[in-house]
Amino acid sequence: MAESAGRIGDFQILGTLGAGAHSTILHIRRSADGKQYALKVVPIESKDDQKFLLQAQHEFRVAQMFRHANLIKVYALETPRDWLMRVRKVHLLIEYVNGKTLDVIPRLSLARLVQIFTKVASGLQHMHIRRANHADLKPNNIMLSRTGDVKIIDYGLARIRGEACERVQGTPEYMAPEQAKSGIVNDQTDIYNFGATMYRLVTWRLPPGVIPAAGGLPMDAKTFASLLKPVQEYTASAPDKLCDLIHRCLAYKPTKRPENVGDILPVLHDLVEEMVQSPEDALDNLEW
Repeated sequence: MAESAGRIGDFQILGTLGAGAHSTILHIRRSADGKQYALKVVPIESKDDQKFLLQAQHEFRVAQMFRHANLIKVYALETPRDWLMRVRKVHLLIEYVNGKTLDVIPRLSLARLVQIFTKVASGLQHMHIRRANHADLKPNNIMLSRTGDVKIIDYGLARIRGEACERVQGTPEYMAPEQAKSGIVNDQTDIYNFGATMYRLVTWRLPPGVIPAAGGLPMDAKTFASLLKPVQEYTASAPDKLCDLIHRCLAYKPTKRPENVGDILPVLHDLVEEMVQSPEDALDNLEW
């Protein structure tokens, strides 16, 4: 895409949606049909930045594995080059969501949260069926649109089963014990990440970190269990069924967690039926 002031190729720049450590996400509109997109722009300025090129290529490749309403779509990847044919930038053309990530949205009702959790679990199940793991599920990586659409975003750390990975992945506050200790990423660690995400959104607290502070005692199952406060201690109105599910997902030992997301979804579907009683509970009736 050729770039000029206010334009990139056939797209008009409408604004900036966000910025990461080494990327900017623009809000753009295609002139031909008026359709809106997000464009992730990753500068490649030195040899050290080649890792960002590889990460963007990985993110695009992973995204092509999915076809699911609750997984963000990545439509195209371009690598604009300079006159010496060196890649100087990466463009990822991404589905536009008119909404916000769950870490910045005001506190939602439990009825709305269980609907969101059901959609996230459905997207996660699709990833697992396609032999992929997100590895970094957290409120920052879940978008909620103003019309109630829920999208898991950011496949930058996603891992395809059977492919080697050299580094520990994830966000410390949401990482499973075996993920933090041994760099393991699999369906069980995603389920833990999901449990930590539900805990955070229901209680507005984080579960105990599994990475000990410098000079602190190593974490084990007994210590973790003693530090993990019951969901209902913070949110007394949370149904027992939801609290039990969250705590099972947060089990220190992987074998104690639900075996797969297919075991989680029926519980969430039941909760939606029990808790969503009026139009005010609907996800498409949002104000923020």
